[in-house]
Order: sequence, then structure tokens, then C-alpha cells
Amino acid sequence: MENIIDATWEAKVSELFRMPLLKLIQEAAKVHAENWPDGDIQRCSLLSIKTGHCPEDCSYCPQSARYATDIEKHPLLPVDEIVAKAREAKDGGSSRFCMGAAWRKPPRGEQFERVLTAIKEVKGMGLEVCATLGLLNDEQAIALREAGLDVYNHNVDTSPDYYSKVITTRKFEDRVATLSSVRKAGMQVCCGGIIGMGESKQDRMRLIAFLSSMDPQPESVPINLLVKVEGTPLAENEDVDPLELVRTIAAARCALPRTRLRLSAGRMQLSREAQALCFVAGANSLFSGEKLLTTPLPGHSFDDVLVDIMTGSRSEAEKDPAASVSRAPSRAGASAVDEVLATRAPADRATDVIDAL
Repeated sequence: MENIIDATWEAKVSELFRMPLLKLIQEAAKVHAENWPDGDIQRCSLLSIKTGHCPEDCSYCPQSARYATDIEKHPLLPVDEIVAKAREAKDGGSSRFCMGAAWRKPPRGEQFERVLTAIKEVKGMGLEVCATLGLLNDEQAIALREAGLDVYNHNVDTSPDYYSKVITTRKFEDRVATLSSVRKAGMQVCCGGIIGMGESKQDRMRLIAFLSSMDPQPESVPINLLVKVEGTPLAENEDVDPLELVRTIAAARCALPRTRLRLSAGRMQLSREAQALCFVAGANSLFSGEKLLTTPLPGHSFDDVLVDIMTGSRSEAEKDPAASVSRAPSRAGASAVDEVLATRAPADRATDVIDAL
């Protein structure tokens, strides 16, 4: 994997990560304002169309067949059920619908043909269509594009250096090869990672440097906060300070000015204020709905209010704010930082926040 990260980009991103957080957020906001219209936050939905029994050993994933988790497994959904879920997503405000299947790679035959049919049906609804189905070869990528797929998601998860600490059943190079097939087929690339898997700040920096080195850069970058699921190897990992998520998003915005930065998994662990700060730092998309594959999200009504606060757009939730209250992340899902600050006197809380900046 020689030269997989451009040295110039690594130096630039390293400098961004070393900046004081306040200065970094200010720089990210400036870059964002220069490249995106005011109030542009895209809402997306991700449906697990085939859940569980995955042969891979991704340490964070409850869908791996290697781990004893309590997720509800199911085979590939019928096309009409997928289309019905896409319609619900569109009615809930999503403009992009993504279909995820727990495969190492798409199987040949009827199941792949069913996915192609579902893509055509969802595309006909006027939605942007995305899929994440595992590793692809050139032939499969072309078939997906011809069916109408706009975007293919294939996350690299972490830095090339830390990758083998998280996944051993496929290599970082395998991910890169799939991304190459996606590009050659003419689709947009959605590629991001996860923080909180035990990686260092250097690994987070090198993840963003890798994404920045891609030519062209990804159109979408989902940035996830680890959701610790009982039964997976990372279930007991220490919580990450939400400000580290904010820092990663702000650095990504500076390095990836024209990329959609998507607030993704882990939102139930963040307060509304922490999520708002992620948008201030440069995020301009979020996964919306009740669930992201197998883990919970705050729900459409919560997102209605959050997006309205950030953009000033009129929504049904604004007309009935009480509708969103039950969907807000609970204190049980708050970060360790939030819990500590909640017990401190106001003056001490201010000191803690200033120290973090």
C-alpha cells in the first residue's frame, strides 16, 4: 500500500488536527460557507435489506456470524417491502435511500437480480439511490450503475495502519479495489469511517488524509461514532469525547470542501447540542429515521426539529414541538463528558469547555 496517502495531504490534515478546536471550527465554517448554500442539510435513510450471518469479522458489527448478538436476522427482503420502506423514508423527508446487505460480496443469481430490481423501483420514486453490499468487481459495479444506482457506499472504517486491528477477513487494499470499481463504473463514492474503536488521534488524522488523497475525493463521507453492541469485541470500549467527533468533522470539512459530511451512527449517544455543534463544524447531512441498519436513531420527528433549528426551515415538528420530545436521545445515552458536566457547578462547566477548546 505504498503512497496510498499523499504526503502533502497528510501534512495538511495533520496540521488541521493540531489546531485549537475553536480555531479549527471557525476555519471549517469558513470553508463550508464558501462551498455550500446556506441551510443545505441532506437527510438520508439506510435500510438493512438483508440482516445478519455475515462471514466477515468486523469487530464493531453485530451482523457478523462470528459474534453472539441479539439482532433480528432476516434474509433478503422482497422488492415490494424495500419499496414500501423507501416510500416511508421519502415521506419522512429523506432525499437519498440506501440499501445495505450483510454480505462479503453480492451473490450471483436471483438475489443480486432482486437488488437490481429494487434499485430501479426506488429510482423511479425520484429518490437518490445508494447501496452497500460488500466487495464488488467491475462487472457487478457496472450492473448496479445500469440499474440506476447513483452512489455506492464502501467505508474503509479507519486508517490503513489500524485496519487489521479491527478486521482480519479482508484487507484495506480490498476496500480500495472496490472503490476503484465503483469509480470506473461511473458511480459516486460514499466512503467514511468510525471513531471510538480504540484508534489513536493519529489514526483519525490518517483516515481523513486517505479520503482527502482520493482523486476525485468522495462525494459523501459518513463519520460514525462507535455504537457498542453487546456480544461484539468492541462492546466494552471506552467512550470517546464527543468533541473528538466534532474535531474530526471540522478537519474533514477543511480537507474535503465539496464533500457531503454525514452525521451517521452513534447519534443516540450525543445530546442535541453536540449534534448541532457537528453541523457548525461542517456536517451537512444526516441519517434519519428510527434505525441505521440494526442500531437506533433519534427518529424523523427529532430530526425535523434539529434540522429546523439549524436551517430555519418550516417543518411539521415546528408546528407541534412536543412531537419530538420523546425521540430526543436519553440521558442514558449521553456521553461520559455530558454526565460529568451535569454534576459540576456552572462555573466549573465553563472551565471544562474552555479547556477542551
